[in-house]
Amino acid sequence: MRPPLQSALLLLISAGLLRVSLFSDISLRYVKEGLQPFLVASGFILLATGLLGVITSGLFSLGHGLPHAGRKRAVSRRGDVPPPPASEDGHDHSRGPRVAWLMFPPAVALLLLAPPALGSYTAARDTEVVVATYERFPPLSAAGPAPLSLTEFIGRAQQDKKGSLEGRSVVMQGFVTPRGDGTWDLTRHLIALCAADSQSLKVTVHGVPAPREDS
Repeated sequence: MRPPLQSALLLLISAGLLRVSLFSDISLRYVKEGLQPFLVASGFILLATGLLGVITSGLFSLGHGLPHAGRKRAVSRRGDVPPPPASEDGHDHSRGPRVAWLMFPPAVALLLLAPPALGSYTAARDTEVVVATYERFPPLSAAGPAPLSLTEFIGRAQQDKKGSLEGRSVVMQGFVTPRGDGTWDLTRHLIALCAADSQSLKVTVHGVPAPREDS
């Protein structure tokens, strides 16, 4: 890959990265909110590096000022173009490795497409999280459905010897993951840093028709 194309690749990646982190909140599907500023900074660094490569390669020169712009290589009397000077280690560093071409498809996809957030497909193939041990549980609201996170609900169901959930209605948020036995799971993903380390919290619901998947 020639240096101008390497610069174009950097610009393409930076555009996609800034699209999902600066101009939208798409990146929050895959990383924690606290990491979003670092993604934005990385996008600007790649943008600056790509622009610097474009300038130094002389793509936008008008034929003067930069050594490579609009000038032909000096030729010998026989009309042959002399080979580029070899580096000290004997290798040609005028172009990058061909494997760099493999970065173009994901860079284009990041710029044009928005990969979906983690959903039921991932949860159905993930291992369930073992929640941390609670030292004590705060009292539930005296009246009406009690709002609970899936983490606290699972902790109470597994660890609360007083049975604070017995006979109580609760309100929880998550998405629907169907099961093969007619039941369904209310699911949420826990992300420590990014989607690669996500884990699933699941609460199985019985006796209620399953809503639409991923709803």
